[in-house]
Amino acid sequence: MNDSIAAPKARWLKTPFSNLIRYVPSGVYFARIRVRGKLIRRSLKTNTISVAKLRLADIEKIERQRIEVQGAVTSGNMRFGEALAIFQGRLLDNGSLKPRSKEFRKERIVALLNSWPGLEQTEVRKITKQDCLAWAAAYGTKASPQCVNTCVATLRMVIDVAIEAGTRYDNPAHFIKKLRVRQKDLQLPNREQFLQIVESIERVNRRFSRDCANLVRFLTYGGFRKSEAANITWADCDFEKKEIVVRGDPKTGTKNWTIRRVPMVADMVELLGGLRAERPDEPNSQPVMPVRTCKQALRRATQSIGVGNITHHDLRHLFATRCIESGVDIPTVSRWLGHKDGGALAMKTYGHLRNEHSQAMAQKVRF
Repeated sequence: MNDSIAAPKARWLKTPFSNLIRYVPSGVYFARIRVRGKLIRRSLKTNTISVAKLRLADIEKIERQRIEVQGAVTSGNMRFGEALAIFQGRLLDNGSLKPRSKEFRKERIVALLNSWPGLEQTEVRKITKQDCLAWAAAYGTKASPQCVNTCVATLRMVIDVAIEAGTRYDNPAHFIKKLRVRQKDLQLPNREQFLQIVESIERVNRRFSRDCANLVRFLTYGGFRKSEAANITWADCDFEKKEIVVRGDPKTGTKNWTIRRVPMVADMVELLGGLRAERPDEPNSQPVMPVRTCKQALRRATQSIGVGNITHHDLRHLFATRCIESGVDIPTVSRWLGHKDGGALAMKTYGHLRNEHSQAMAQKVRF
């Protein structure tokens, strides 16, 4: 053997922290846990050690609960918290879900446990139809219909885990009827009010007042979600084709995991042209908007001119509304918004605008 040949580098690297290792080729951190003699290695899906440490603690808890659950399943006395541990483990492993979707489900779990005291320690086989109906009725007086519905869905999925394990044969949560979610009554500013809102934000003359006013314009002229707008760079703005590429957050993408192209309306061309002229030396990787939110500025402005409170998402509605009122068909507006349902949601939300526009156009017809 030739002693001059170097030994291959180790693919796994230990860290100063117990149960935390790093895969050298990718730099990704892994949990390496031994529970009752069983060695478990699971990717933490990050190359940042501070994030890895936080995720490691969650995985250690879930894996240890899984082992404990095995004994409970054998005896048929699975507690809700034990079924929940299995559900959370599956949620963590589900690669088809975006990180935000996982966080949302975790939020629903917290809301469920907070609204149903003692649920976590209750044996699943002892949860009755009446228990579920009583909880839903009480929670419905405190939370919105949408929150109740999502918590009910979470409750059903956790109990389904227990059914799969053989601890019971029916799901009492299926007796809870879905609450009707009332469509939000959109109270959007007219053109004059919109201009007043933007001017009011700029007049405050604070450090980021002008940036906040520009963000309001940007969201309104492009119909972007707040998270999408925050990640649009100069490289995404094609001034020749007059379109903007929307990619969303680099880690999570857009809401529907797709890249879309939104045409620049005339106001957007003017806005971006002016900003680029002011900041000609910024690299193409620089975000177009220096600020990510303008919530407080919007609230102050709407209060000062006497109109109802407007959110970031309302500006997205305002974009869609103006497009439809200008004659753009709903399927096209739906594509610009990034909807994947062929226009069904847009039709439900903005269909009345098409009817009003149609009626207005009919008045122009003469024989």
